[in-house]
Amino acid sequence: MFASLTTKLAMRKAGLSSDTFDFSSSKSSSKPYDGSVPGLDELEGSSSGWPAWMSTKKLPLTAQAWLSPAPPPVPVAECPKPGDLAPLDRDRQLSFGGGKPVVVLFLRCVGCAFAQKSFLALRDLAIKNQGRLTCIAVSHSSREATRKWIDLLGGAWNVEVVIDDERAVYAAWGLGLGSVWSMFNPATQINGFKEKGWLGVRVANSVQQKANLNRQGGAPLTTAARTAGVDEAAAAAGASEGPSTVIGNKWQQSGLFAVDGRGTVVWAAKALRADDVMDMNAAAAALGF
Repeated sequence: MFASLTTKLAMRKAGLSSDTFDFSSSKSSSKPYDGSVPGLDELEGSSSGWPAWMSTKKLPLTAQAWLSPAPPPVPVAECPKPGDLAPLDRDRQLSFGGGKPVVVLFLRCVGCAFAQKSFLALRDLAIKNQGRLTCIAVSHSSREATRKWIDLLGGAWNVEVVIDDERAVYAAWGLGLGSVWSMFNPATQINGFKEKGWLGVRVANSVQQKANLNRQGGAPLTTAARTAGVDEAAAAAGASEGPSTVIGNKWQQSGLFAVDGRGTVVWAAKALRADDVMDMNAAAAALGF
């Protein structure tokens, strides 16, 4: 069937051997069959598991943000209620009881349009009550991504920004991952479609470009370099397992808490849906502002 010279030349040009479609006899091999899949297992050498080219680290940062992240280093505690003392996180990144009331906003992720609304409301509150009220925004995205996002929003102004890329502070305040319903319920999807403040792609591109420039020393980027930039951006955020959380994770719950000058929680709210915008006026009112 494939005996003609023309056919053989065409198959060789396509990178196929002349006996590719010869099923009349099985090919002999000096290597015994060991159950491996040629072309897949060999990509990983002697290691087991997924091939290297199927690693989640090869996905764009915006895609990795939708995957389930590695768990925080501490268990997720109960969410504090009014009357409880403000939780102490593992590294004491947040401190209370110094006499000045505090409003703490835990962001969902940078680039999120609903997180943007909550952050801008917190910034307005901080400017209005400068010197009388401490306003803190906690981000679990990387420092570089958080800085870029805040720059796009016009700066932090009087808001203190705390980076918690391991989500240990989130866990201490009872904020874990949301449910499928909290993300994909009809109301959230409709509200998300209406919003125009999605900046995740711009933040991710900025982080990747900076990683690529650092790697290439300013040289023109190749496709391989752009892919490597995703890995470097993940490494810069200290991601050692699971998908990268350089720009945060879409499943992370947000929350808002008001703490008086004695360190007691007087108002608390945890987002029930991904599109929940935190009620800054209610938190301020609970502190007498």
